Amino acid sequence: MKTMKTEIEWMDKLLPEGFPIKTSTIITGPGGSGKPLIGESFLSAWLRNGGSAAFLSLQYPSKDFISESLKTVTGIDLSEYEDKILFFHLDVSADNIIKVNDREYKVNLVLPQLWEKTLKTAEENLEDSGPGILYFGSALNLLLFSPTYGDAILEKIKKTVAEEKTHTYIFSVSTTAKAEEIAKLEAMADNLITTRSEKEPFRLYMKILRMKGVPFSDEEIQVPIDPKSLSHVKKVADHSRSRVIPAISEL
Repeated sequence: MKTMKTEIEWMDKLLPEGFPIKTSTIITGPGGSGKPLIGESFLSAWLRNGGSAAFLSLQYPSKDFISESLKTVTGIDLSEYEDKILFFHLDVSADNIIKVNDREYKVNLVLPQLWEKTLKTAEENLEDSGPGILYFGSALNLLLFSPTYGDAILEKIKKTVAEEKTHTYIFSVSTTAKAEEIAKLEAMADNLITTRSEKEPFRLYMKILRMKGVPFSDEEIQVPIDPKSLSHVKKVADHSRSRVIPAISEL
């Protein structure tokens, strides 16, 4: 099993021999529990180790919002990695993948036929160097709110999570809604991480339940994050509730 040291002190304590690459990871927990912050920590380590990344952006309002969040949470400046990243923004009106510029695309990921096409587009346009290509998707459970396509897109995600992999996938999902469907994803993933949070003051906790082929600590830890990240979590949650869920629910 090939691994990657994150060089993040608290994370390397949990994964003393490194994070297993070419695996699928599900980060799961209640809504607003800080799941994207854990994913962003892995993502920053990935880029710093020379890898490339594709953002499957469902809940983030814009590329700038993602960049600001990553800088606040991890200290990484995405402008230094422009040639190593692609952004796929959710556009529920699109019936295909629309290229905005060399780094950004619009795509309706609710449509099952566009899921594998999106992954392939990223593979064809990203450099497979360092630890390879990472697909980072936040709040994939939002796709399941489509009454027409929810079941079919879940099958596509399950296949990606479960099959033998040539790339690495880190997806966060909320257990607040669609818990039965999310449980299926949890069972199929190579790696499983749970999160919870406490408010006033905001504190984020995580625990590794499963890691493929590497030793890990199953101790629940409080993740040391900047307090500014609290506003990020709230903005993301508000955007999802007010705009993304209603739009997907009409498909």
